[in-house]
Formats: sequence, C-alpha cells, structure tokens
Amino acid sequence: QVQLVESGEDSVQVGGSLRLSCTATRSVFSFDEMGWYRQAPEAPENQRELVASITSDSRTKYSDSVKGRFTISREIATNALNLQMNSLKTEDTAVYYCHARKVVNVEGSTVSIWGQGTLVTVSS
Repeated sequence: QVQLVESGEDSVQVGGSLRLSCTATRSVFSFDEMGWYRQAPEAPENQRELVASITSDSRTKYSDSVKGRFTISREIATNALNLQMNSLKTEDTAVYYCHARKVVNVEGSTVSIWGQGTLVTVSS
C-alpha cells in the first residue's frame, strides 16, 4: 500500500518561509497528479482547500491565495513533493496534507492517497 509522509511542521513569524516535503513509498513521478491541501483551524472537519498541485507532465496550479508566494515541485534525489512557502501570512496557518492521485484502469478510475498532515503555524 502506497503511503505519503509529510515533514516540515513548524511555527514561523509573518513574512517568514517554510518548506514542506512529502515522501512516498513509490516514485512521486509515478502519480498522475500530486498536490498540497490545507485545512484551517476553524474549517469544518474534512473541508480541505487545494493549495497547489502538479501533474505528471509538470503542469502546476495554485490557489489565488498563495499564487506568487508558494511553489510546488518534485525532487528526484529525495523522491519528494515539496512546497516552498514564502511571505507567510497568519491566514496560512493550517494543517497541510499531501495528496496523490493515480488512474488505475482504462475507464479512468482513480486511487486517491492522503498523508497524515503536518501543522504550519504563522504568528504575528
């Protein structure tokens, strides 16, 4: 069973930077799409916001709230999905989840895998 493990949990000041990493038990380049989601402290349970995603052909997508500040990438050497977060704001405080999706048959059925989440706290 494929597993995703996030790292990078930390507390930072407003304007600071933080890098999250997600390692997988198979190549991160084998998934059709990977992404980072987040759930703010006040959000209802299981309501997660897409932060950034990257497809197998390296197309990226960002939420408007992080565009220009966050960068998603995959790294061969560490087999990791990374999220570089700059110019952090208090509203970026959330639990960040790594997600992977893979098409498993010709009908287009997909498998969705989640990491356990890692907490990012941004304080003023």
